Amino acid sequence: MARRHHHYERAFEAFLRAERLPYVAVDEKRRSLVTPLADGTEQPSLKNVDFLVSPPGPTSYLVDIKGRKFPSGTHHKQYWRNWSTRDDLRSLAEWARYFGPDFAPLLVFAFQVMGDRSPLPAGDLWTFEERRYAFVAVPLAEYWQAAHTLSTKWDTVTMSASDFRLAARDVRHWLKPKTWSPVETDSPSPTPADRSPAV
Repeated sequence: MARRHHHYERAFEAFLRAERLPYVAVDEKRRSLVTPLADGTEQPSLKNVDFLVSPPGPTSYLVDIKGRKFPSGTHHKQYWRNWSTRDDLRSLAEWARYFGPDFAPLLVFAFQVMGDRSPLPAGDLWTFEERRYAFVAVPLAEYWQAAHTLSTKWDTVTMSASDFRLAARDVRHWLKPKTWSPVETDSPSPTPADRSPAV
């Protein structure tokens, strides 16, 4: 395993190993320099992706991990927080352009489940270092299309909770499409069809 500061990335890497999915962990602390344009104009550096994942099949994935709590907040709990910086999105889009059509850019939201409610059925959660995680993903193009400005100061965007809940799927939908099917569960954690409105 790569040495990672954030437990969200460590949890996802452990998940990839357990699922025996081929991957490369990238040093997320560094930014990559880009070749200047033909006229000599310098281009902005790019934030590295977190993982390159190559499941069986024609498509590999450029994965950017977004660690969030579910719910976030202490006094006013917020579910389905899915913000991202525009810089992260632009960088991911540029990496996809460099890697070509065989690599699809994917935003993976690693939700640390803090209570009874969950983005996924209990049987689909991943436990790591005594924490529970739900890994749900949205393709970059779909996220960009539905995102709106959250903060001009921090240059962040977000999808509405309702749009995100419709778009996000268990990451296995992409990484293990031929062998995975949603878990049926009697757990109090809601299935996608039973999710109550976000707070």
